[in-house]
Amino acid sequence: MSLPGTSNDRLTWPTGWAAIWTNASCATASNHRSEGVCPVDNVLTFKRGSVPLLISMPHAGLKLTPLVEAALVDEALSLPDTDWHIPRLYDFAAELGASTLAAEYSRFVIDLNRPSDDKPMYVGATTGLFPSILFDGVPLFKDGQTPSAEERARYLQQIWTPYHQTLEQELQRMRDEFGYALLFDAHSIRGHIPHLFDGRLPDFNLGTFNGVSCDPELASRMEQVCAAAKDYSHVLNGRFKGGHITRHYGDPANNIHAVQLELAQSTYMDEFAPFHYRPDLAEPTRAVLKPLLETFIAWGQEQFG
Repeated sequence: MSLPGTSNDRLTWPTGWAAIWTNASCATASNHRSEGVCPVDNVLTFKRGSVPLLISMPHAGLKLTPLVEAALVDEALSLPDTDWHIPRLYDFAAELGASTLAAEYSRFVIDLNRPSDDKPMYVGATTGLFPSILFDGVPLFKDGQTPSAEERARYLQQIWTPYHQTLEQELQRMRDEFGYALLFDAHSIRGHIPHLFDGRLPDFNLGTFNGVSCDPELASRMEQVCAAAKDYSHVLNGRFKGGHITRHYGDPANNIHAVQLELAQSTYMDEFAPFHYRPDLAEPTRAVLKPLLETFIAWGQEQFG
């Protein structure tokens, strides 16, 4: 899969590394089909698990298109608004049997947690489908170098759409196989960003779109796990109530329950460049994240058998 245009206007894919899509996605690349695993251009990483829980990581990507990279202001080149190290932080997912879906391209190219029509998600300062500013309010692109409408349309087709097709297909597969599906949208952010919110963000920020995206009993149980972690602060439906993925796919009436977690990055890493992962901080945090997801899985098993 390559984008149309000149040689300087294509996504560039790393060699020797392939994403894995669902069987339905493999229909477009049948020549590479092998036991249900389909190597495709590296837009996402999908790994199927054995239980009906999907962990989505839409802001974990670090890759840039050549045009976006060339257009970024100096302050943006270190990718400061990335959900750093999220796949590593949740690498216990396979042990739990959860499926995982992670973006490979940076939100500076296109934000996978925004709707395709770019309808605003939050009141006040926020970023859109195609971000134009950093979280700190600094312009993202050099003057006159914002990606064109044509470029953005290609990013929507070639990056946003495959991620959401894979997400939707996996949730449907889970519901067909188990009778229900659980979606955990994993995020992280600096704890103090005056342009976006006042004060300091709690450590664990659970979002259920004010109770719309999942059963209230599930939200209560997950909040109890956070409350039991005395070294951490938490909130339910505070500043971050859930973005597009939580709001769009969470459908309790049809047995799809979605929860977002926005984690303060100070709980597991250095918040500023070069954004080092801190095992001394991360391990205690993982000791909360793992039971949080175990509670999610256990609730589903209790409710649906």
